[in-house]
Amino acid sequence: MVRFRIQRCQSFNLLNTQMKLVYRFGFFFGGFSIGLVFLMFFLSGKKTSCAYGPDARVLKNIQIKSIRYSESVQEQLNSNKIDTLTLNFIFKGADINFGKSDTKSVPCKTYRVVGKIYEMDVENCERVATIKTLYLR
Repeated sequence: MVRFRIQRCQSFNLLNTQMKLVYRFGFFFGGFSIGLVFLMFFLSGKKTSCAYGPDARVLKNIQIKSIRYSESVQEQLNSNKIDTLTLNFIFKGADINFGKSDTKSVPCKTYRVVGKIYEMDVENCERVATIKTLYLR
């Protein structure tokens, strides 16, 4: 009779710990979902973005500034009938070739922006970004 009580008590403890584990997961996922709802509510109207890589940070920095075009780029845009919106769209899917960029120059750094169709050299100053050259790939 004593053995039966010990076995029954152990199985009851096993059931009790399983229920505690279920409750823990329930509380965790409940709190997690409430946190997601709060984040969606607070960040819904803002222009938030996550730029973690060096390419993304440089491209975001260039896009924030006012963009100017050198005379040679302006002539290429006029002769090839390329719209400036097309060049701005290139920044969305572009990469930075740091091997061909001059990141040490002062006061403006020069970056090689590589898109699917175009490559361009962009001089990134404190307040203005100037597209110096434009290459068709």
